[in-house]
Amino acid sequence: MMFKTMKSLLAFGLFAISLSSYAETTLVAVASNFTKPMTEIAAEFKKATGHTAQLSFGSSGKFVSQLENGAPFEVFLAADDKSAAKLKAAGLIIADSRFTYALGKLVLWSSMPNYIDAQGEILSKGSFKHIALADPKLAPYGAAAIEFLKNKKLLDTLQPLCVMGENISQTHQFISTGNAELGFVALSQVSEHGKITSGSGWIVPHTLYAPIKQDAVLLTLGVKNPAATALLHYLKSAPALAIIHKYGYDLPN
Repeated sequence: MMFKTMKSLLAFGLFAISLSSYAETTLVAVASNFTKPMTEIAAEFKKATGHTAQLSFGSSGKFVSQLENGAPFEVFLAADDKSAAKLKAAGLIIADSRFTYALGKLVLWSSMPNYIDAQGEILSKGSFKHIALADPKLAPYGAAAIEFLKNKKLLDTLQPLCVMGENISQTHQFISTGNAELGFVALSQVSEHGKITSGSGWIVPHTLYAPIKQDAVLLTLGVKNPAATALLHYLKSAPALAIIHKYGYDLPN
């Protein structure tokens, strides 16, 4: 029995040494809306492969600008498909690495319980002073919010009340701290298993804005890093997809 135990420990030790010998770190730019799921995915990725994903969060538009100016990221998880297309045109990605990893959902949210009704009618009937959204020039969820307001013919009325976050995380902060009574964020920021877990909210019908196809790409700087390619493969795995779905995203076909 003692011999079997020692043998098992030795085998585990050799496996751990093997993992650490090949373990690498990849630098990953991640759209802010994907903060919660990606933090979980990175932890599971490390357990499964030994590799580390070092994450930086921000707006997709700002990341594109940084990458065009030489930022050293190796993997980019955008909040849309346009950012990847722009980087492809600039020759900054490995073209055949691109794929949609999640389909985002827009939600009108308030940190106050029972504040937002089940149909979002507060937008036309409410007496709020501020409504928050991410800068549509930088953040795809902000662009989706503007498109929705235009479709509902509410933009002209509500534009004077809008406060802009640099990204969707700052927008969420404006609302959660009460600086804005309500606003548009990603469903993943305020939900688990597709259900809103705090405050009150209304999931905006997807027919009222263009699909938010979130694309992942391998950047040219990451082509020789096994951790970068491994991470993109892991994003397509069952454990990663389960985490993505848990936070309210639809999965690509």
